[in-house]
Amino acid sequence: MAEGIRDKVAIVGAGCSQFGENWDMSPQDMIVDAAYEAYQDAGIDNPQEQIDAVFCGAVYPSRGTAEVAESLKLFDRPVTLVQNYCATGTDAFRCGVMSIAAGMYDTVLIVGFDKPKDRGVSGPSVMMGTARGLPMTPAAWFSLCAAKYFETYNVGREELAKIAVKNHHNGTLAPKSMLKREITVEDALNARMISWPFGLYDCAAQSDGASALILSRSSLAANFKGDPVLVKAVAISLAPDPQSDPDFDFLGWKPSQYAAKDVYRQAGIVDPMKAIDVAQVHDCFTLTELLTYEDLGFCERGAAKEHIESGTFALGGELPINTDGGLKTFGHPTGATGVRMLYENTLQLRGNAGERQIKGATTALSHNIGGAPQTCGIAVLGMN
Repeated sequence: MAEGIRDKVAIVGAGCSQFGENWDMSPQDMIVDAAYEAYQDAGIDNPQEQIDAVFCGAVYPSRGTAEVAESLKLFDRPVTLVQNYCATGTDAFRCGVMSIAAGMYDTVLIVGFDKPKDRGVSGPSVMMGTARGLPMTPAAWFSLCAAKYFETYNVGREELAKIAVKNHHNGTLAPKSMLKREITVEDALNARMISWPFGLYDCAAQSDGASALILSRSSLAANFKGDPVLVKAVAISLAPDPQSDPDFDFLGWKPSQYAAKDVYRQAGIVDPMKAIDVAQVHDCFTLTELLTYEDLGFCERGAAKEHIESGTFALGGELPINTDGGLKTFGHPTGATGVRMLYENTLQLRGNAGERQIKGATTALSHNIGGAPQTCGIAVLGMN
């Protein structure tokens, strides 16, 4: 295999807009909020001179790259739009990392943004095929996985409810999250049904928002104000369409498994449960988070239930997951989500995550699925 990108690139600035139903903000407003927070974090006072290129990710942009270039007045340089559905943010980050590692640029800006609320979108507007001639939404598709997992491993809606309770709690500790409401297991179990076994609290909150990162060569990181966070690995993997894959068993997500294998190889990780201190995973549904525990090797296949019961993945547990509330409560502006995960991990590794800070965290992972649904992007960051 090629040498890879390990430790060649550093995150030197990170920013994020408020996530939510931002009726009083345009996409440009959110982009400016996120980017200028990242500029300030990095100590960049003249972005028109200091930013060599821009990689932006958005699924619902109204004007594509112009939306970013014009809002930030970043002309006379390459601005690239990346789209990979829910994995868009991680893929934009990957492109920026590779451009620096390849020697093309010294410093780049990554921006993930989307404003689906202005489009009247209450959830991801994608049809993932049909079943008996009827359209299937993401909730319907993942509910099929839930039914098979429940039957195979004696798991029920109570385990999913506990994941929702955890993420709602974490979201109350994140100032820029969309939902700041504690819930109980009973709240989750009694909520209106969306697609059995998913009730309202099992489903991520679609929102508006933007997040931004400043990347630079690690050898130049000392020139910036922000503490550098090193990029250890980043991978994007695809798998066959689950609807036509004869080997798909509904008990795990192949793109997650493939991307995990690649990123662990790059980062030199043998035992992810011991190597990773904090993780942000793609909890578009509570069941998706549960499957990801196992797909990423944080526990054995079928063992998620006991770890949910013991609190392994809670803030005070052995491996805290979705420390800012995840998609579930921080919100899910599709193109911004992957960048928001990296923003949270940057805060965690620097010790700047406030009440939700994981003490002594030095290695962080973000997991971002997408496609329809055939893609997964994973990134590993570290402080040394």
